[in-house]
Amino acid sequence: MQDKILQLLYSTQDYVSGQQISESLGVSRQAVNKAVRSLRDKGFEIESATNKGYLLTKFPQQLCAEAIRCHLHTKLIGNSIKVLDTVDSTNDYLKKLAAKGAEAGTVVLAREQTAGKGRLGRVWQSKKDDGIALSVLLRPELTPAEISSITPLSGLAVCRAINDFCMLDSRIKWPNDVIVGKKKLVGILTEMSAELDRIDYTITGIGINVSHTSFPEDIAHKATSILLETGRHIDKNKFVATLLEYLEQELVSNRYMLSGQAVGDYQALCATIGRQVTFTRGKRRISGMAVSVSNGGELEVMLSNGTVSTVNAGEVTVQGIY
Repeated sequence: MQDKILQLLYSTQDYVSGQQISESLGVSRQAVNKAVRSLRDKGFEIESATNKGYLLTKFPQQLCAEAIRCHLHTKLIGNSIKVLDTVDSTNDYLKKLAAKGAEAGTVVLAREQTAGKGRLGRVWQSKKDDGIALSVLLRPELTPAEISSITPLSGLAVCRAINDFCMLDSRIKWPNDVIVGKKKLVGILTEMSAELDRIDYTITGIGINVSHTSFPEDIAHKATSILLETGRHIDKNKFVATLLEYLEQELVSNRYMLSGQAVGDYQALCATIGRQVTFTRGKRRISGMAVSVSNGGELEVMLSNGTVSTVNAGEVTVQGIY
């Protein structure tokens, strides 16, 4: 009911009487009053005036499921949204929901994440309300060998959302980071539960540096935030809604496959292409020029002897970027 009341107030942008809300939703005036109080507790500023009703004047600054839904226009991703005050890992939390049958499109966010996951076992965390930590549950009808496109498509969506909403020139650092200039802004990690021939679910975790003003000394030279890059605070809830819409556009409309126009779009935003890279193959360190990204999301590197080597995992060092 809170969502419906919000939609009424948001769409009207004027006072709406309690009687009108009551009749529109088929609930009592007492239920309307209770719902409004609950929304106020979540950070919504709602004025009330005798003989006028209620007026929505301000959305909460912190992450809020009701506020996100108010701005969201998707068919799948975000059909269920849960915002946690604090959690060790949104990915781990969503895995538990997935194991209990949570539907595809479920999104979990946290105002604070104490043990977020990065690649190669790294931990990602930040102060409360500094960042956006979110995880998205999908149940694509693919085999384990076919899901390699989910991370690059997610990176493309994140990059587009940031550039659109924040007016930044962010780029993708293959395979799972989004950067501004030479500094990291976003990290992405996709995990899955699967059998030999089918996927039960995938969970894509996205960690975004939003309101950070500084970073620990060991990463300060290679990390940045939206606030540091733009000089202003963003509406986190409206931004998350924009991001979920781009995720649906890139993932669902492309049937979770990096192909066709999506490949060109990805390569146009990939900062790794055209740079010297170094990667590990067995015990050898190999260097070459990153020339393209395949339909499977693999990095294609031209070696000094003219042959092209495909890199699909592991640590890649990019010249000029951390």
